[in-house]
Amino acid sequence: MRLENDDVLSEIGIQKGAMDMINREQMIAIRTTLAGLPRTQTPGGSVCNTMRSMSSLGANSGFIGKIGDDSIGGFYEDALEKAGVSSYFIKTDGLTGSCTVMISPDGERTMGTFLGPAPTITPDEITEEMLSKYQCIYIEGYLLVNEPLVRSTMEKAKKLGLKVALDLSNFNIVNAFKGMLEDIIPKYVDILFSNESEAEAFTGQKAAEAVHTLSELVEVSLVTLGKEGALIGRSWSIFILSRLRGGKPVDTTGAGDNFAAGFLYGQSIGASLVQSARIGSMLAGYVIDVVGPEIPYDKWEQIS
Repeated sequence: MRLENDDVLSEIGIQKGAMDMINREQMIAIRTTLAGLPRTQTPGGSVCNTMRSMSSLGANSGFIGKIGDDSIGGFYEDALEKAGVSSYFIKTDGLTGSCTVMISPDGERTMGTFLGPAPTITPDEITEEMLSKYQCIYIEGYLLVNEPLVRSTMEKAKKLGLKVALDLSNFNIVNAFKGMLEDIIPKYVDILFSNESEAEAFTGQKAAEAVHTLSELVEVSLVTLGKEGALIGRSWSIFILSRLRGGKPVDTTGAGDNFAAGFLYGQSIGASLVQSARIGSMLAGYVIDVVGPEIPYDKWEQIS
C-alpha cells in the first residue's frame, strides 16, 4: 500500500526501509492505522508463489500451511483455489500471518512480516496421506526454524519415495542453521536451490566452485546468478544457463520462486536439466518485468 507520509511508520514502530519481523500487536496496529488506505492483496510466501506458478503451467500442485480464522486467511485459501492449487490448511483461531509492504511517497519500501500461526505447525499435522499424492515436496529454508517439522516431513517424504527439494532462501538462514544443513542436505535432499550468496555462505566458495561441491551432496544442485542465469550441477557435470532475457528489471521479487517453479515443472514432465532450467529462467524473466511476485494473466497466455 502507498503511504501519504512516513508518520505512520513511527506510530507502528518500524524503521523506514526495513524488513522487520513484527508481533501480533504491531500487526493489529498496522491494520488499524492503514485501514482507510487503498491497497492490493496477493497471496505470498516463497513456496506459495512457486506452487501457483506450477499450477499455471499445468502441474498438479498443493500447499500446506496454517492460517487463522480472519478475512486474510479466507482470502489466502480462496486465492489458492482459484489458482488451481490444492490447499491443506491447518486452521486455528486468531490472525493469519501476512507481510505488509508500505511504499513511502519517495518510493522506498518498508516491510512488516507477521508470521501468525505458520511456525506452530507440528510434525503430526503434515500427514503421509497429504504427501502421498505428489512426486516431490518443496521446502523453503525459512522453515528451518522448526527443525522437528523439517526433519519429520523430509523423513516421511523419503519413506513414500518423493523427491525432496530445498531452497536455502537467505544467506542469514544458511549461517544460522549451517550445522543442521550439513546434516540434512546429504541425508534427505535431492534437489537444492540457492543463489550466489547462499551457496557461498554454505560452502565458503564462489558460485562456480560451490556448484561442484553441492552436486557431491545432492542429486541436482542449482545456483542462480541473477541476470547472468544459473549453474546446474549433477555429479561431475556442470551446465551453464545463459543470462536472462530483457533489460533492467522492474522488480526482482519472486524471480527465484518462479525459477524453481519452472525447473520443478520441467522435471515433473521428464524434461532434461537444461530444458527445465530454461523454463524456470523464462518464468523468472517474465516476473522481473512487473511489480510483485506474480506473472500477469496475459503473460501466461503467451507462455502457454
